[in-house]
Amino acid sequence: MLRIQNIPLPLGGGEAQLKKKAARILGVKPEAITGLSLARQSIDARKKSDVHYVCTVDVSVADEGKVMARCRDKNVSLHQSVPYVFPPVRRTSSLPPVVVGMGPAGLFAALFLARSGLAPIVLERGRPVEERTADVERFWSTGVLDPSSNVQFGEGGAGTFSDGKLTTGTHDPRISTVFRTLVEAGAPADILYQHKPHIGTDVLRDVVKTIRQELIRLGCDVRFGHQLTGLTLREGAVAGLTVEGPQGTYDLPCDTLILSPGHSARDTFQMLLEAGVPMEQKPFAIGVRIEHPQSAISLAQFGPAWERLPAADYKLACHLPNGRSAFTFCVCPGGQVVAAASEEGRLVTNGMSHRARDGKNINGGFLVGVNPADFGSDHPLAGVAFQRRWEEAAFRLGGGSYHAPAQTVKDFLARQASKALGSVEPTYRPGVTPTDLDRCLPDYVTDTLRGALSVFDRKLHGFAAPDSLLTGVETRSSSPVRILRGEDYQSAVRGLYPCGEGAGYAGGITSAAVVGIRVAEAGAAQPS
Repeated sequence: MLRIQNIPLPLGGGEAQLKKKAARILGVKPEAITGLSLARQSIDARKKSDVHYVCTVDVSVADEGKVMARCRDKNVSLHQSVPYVFPPVRRTSSLPPVVVGMGPAGLFAALFLARSGLAPIVLERGRPVEERTADVERFWSTGVLDPSSNVQFGEGGAGTFSDGKLTTGTHDPRISTVFRTLVEAGAPADILYQHKPHIGTDVLRDVVKTIRQELIRLGCDVRFGHQLTGLTLREGAVAGLTVEGPQGTYDLPCDTLILSPGHSARDTFQMLLEAGVPMEQKPFAIGVRIEHPQSAISLAQFGPAWERLPAADYKLACHLPNGRSAFTFCVCPGGQVVAAASEEGRLVTNGMSHRARDGKNINGGFLVGVNPADFGSDHPLAGVAFQRRWEEAAFRLGGGSYHAPAQTVKDFLARQASKALGSVEPTYRPGVTPTDLDRCLPDYVTDTLRGALSVFDRKLHGFAAPDSLLTGVETRSSSPVRILRGEDYQSAVRGLYPCGEGAGYAGGITSAAVVGIRVAEAGAAQPS
């Protein structure tokens, strides 16, 4: 197969036009191409008068070697995909492995263990995605939180109520396997080639359910409403688990525990610390969600062609003279700001988009990096205490009932409390309270955000528009804890495999799923 990169394609262009362009590059007639598939597609909007797609295609032709030999285009290369193969299983224990947590890391760890013949017991503290969705909707409508079933806890993990974004900074060869697995489970096929692939929260919920159904078909014992509450150790190794289930507490024999708790499993972190599992503080970021009209951002990014293109997003970052960095995170085109609390009396925001991304607003995390020096303690869970402090402040400032504190950019820059909001209608439910965000964030965070607004506005016109809306607080950009492990993916407690974003080893759906596969490989390869 031949791979051709950097083929420009006009808006509205299709496969026939791509085929003609590919044939011209290869020096063959279009009918000589017997197969063509998109491998990559992105949008080039550097010139607003000439916005177009840039494509990478894989093509099949007769006598590829001959065609390749006479082609002098540097964008053409031979390409051969290498299928993923799970390594040989060496595990001999009579006990099934146990996977805790059904976010992307846990789901993929369980799935690949099951496909290798090692069907695990899967424990999830929350509810199946169908029930969880109803619980979350009830919270957004009424302000009544269910601490066991919310945006953070339940089947699919926190990413289920997000944009379903699949972008990642990693380059692991398992990524293509993750994407193919998602497509097999019902994700749109375009995630295989889009430069910025996303599934959408509405489709992702069905994908998660389909993966669970495959787990059950493969013999997995999937238990919802079952929370890990204790470890039994013997000679420095996992020997059993204490689990709180719907019928009470029980003991579960276990010699291999793949632990993917999610970044909000604060009670689990505390239990692990008390059990002697080594962990450390980890940097993360806090700030707000910023909301703009989607049409304004799309126009700024794409120019007059914006109405013919998918909803635009952005990615911005800067380092300021105060030594702090600000950046945008988890941008949700055509989406909504969501209430993402998991604890009573503590308010957290996040962002979410449906597959269509057809909402009137775009929102993104607008964050500032924080590190252990900011936490005020060397305790391993000092980052958790730091998060809780500002979540509690936001809850009080919003007036209770999980109404979020909000402020216009104009008022934020003027350092004055908002009395009313402008033209950008908030999407956050149960509702927002106009106020002063300096009262629920550290001063070095708000000062950094103010400095970043002018920088980002120069990069993206309209980012600092006066009516743009800031909603606080976002504190869960990543885990505040790293559960230490060695090169064999095991903790110092043998048989314990920390996994995923909550354990401090991933950031987003794709990287978490990849880590889940890696840990499954390690657990399956370990003789016992």
